[in-house]
Amino acid sequence: MFGRKAVKKLVTKAVKPAEEKPVEEKPAKKNGLSEAEMLRAPASQYMSGEQLAFFRERLRETQKELLQKAGLTSEHLREHELEADPTDQATIEEEYALELRARDRERKLLKKIDEALRRIDEGSYGYCEETGEPIGIPRLIARPTATLSIEAQSRREQKQKLYGE
Repeated sequence: MFGRKAVKKLVTKAVKPAEEKPVEEKPAKKNGLSEAEMLRAPASQYMSGEQLAFFRERLRETQKELLQKAGLTSEHLREHELEADPTDQATIEEEYALELRARDRERKLLKKIDEALRRIDEGSYGYCEETGEPIGIPRLIARPTATLSIEAQSRREQKQKLYGE
């Protein structure tokens, strides 16, 4: 009976982080261009005011979601509960460690979002840092914080793989 109780408790604890919703796809249109319209736009409109506004809005929404998650994590960690069973306590601490690692990755993403918003303001957003060539709308939709074109990113990854940088 004790083993069953512990397993039941572990299952309910493990379900808790899964309740967090992953970053969902943003609404297709919000007083501007939709993703489909962005993809159909001619190359001459690359990084037009409307496109920059689209990415600025997307970046700000992601930033807001990440900051909310950070606040929830802080609350969650303050509500730390002590368990009599060392196994349960170890499980809780491991879950906290996983949650903190996820928030650390998100903290790094927040820094990239700030840099992307700065590049939008400066007018360099959407262009590869190495080559100056357009990064491309499909890549920016998939990863709005991208700073390199696919080719430049591939070269960088190959170099890291070869030289362990």
